Amino acid sequence: MGRRLPCTIGRGGITDDKREGDMATPRGTHRIVGMLYRPDRVTGLPAWAQPIGPRDLWSDDPRDAAYNLPVRAPHGFSHEALRRPDPLYDLVLVVDWNLPAVPGRGSAIFVHSWRRRGYPTAGCVAFAPRDLFWIASRLRWGERLLIQ
Repeated sequence: MGRRLPCTIGRGGITDDKREGDMATPRGTHRIVGMLYRPDRVTGLPAWAQPIGPRDLWSDDPRDAAYNLPVRAPHGFSHEALRRPDPLYDLVLVVDWNLPAVPGRGSAIFVHSWRRRGYPTAGCVAFAPRDLFWIASRLRWGERLLIQ
């Protein structure tokens, strides 16, 4: 759409060999396969966006049969809370990295809000909240995210 938007990537840089916990962003062309949001903080999204509730988690434990998938609390394996006190996951675009999941190849690779410009992520791609909302409000399911 003719816009260039600044973003941040993982502390481990961009990698061709993504592994769980390496803090790197996986190189490649990924599809957007989900949109999650905090309904108490964000409105005006496409109809296919799904609200994040207090029990919503994402499994990041390679030993879990639900590895790299959304799960609900209580959950007996390592996971990330999707409903956070900070605004990082107020709006989350889910990419198809490691789906179907291969244990240990990395999980929870999202597009979300940054802490601040230039501050690295744990492997995700992050934008300014205003820019992320601009993207999300125009996005169609299945569109591509290219990481080079």
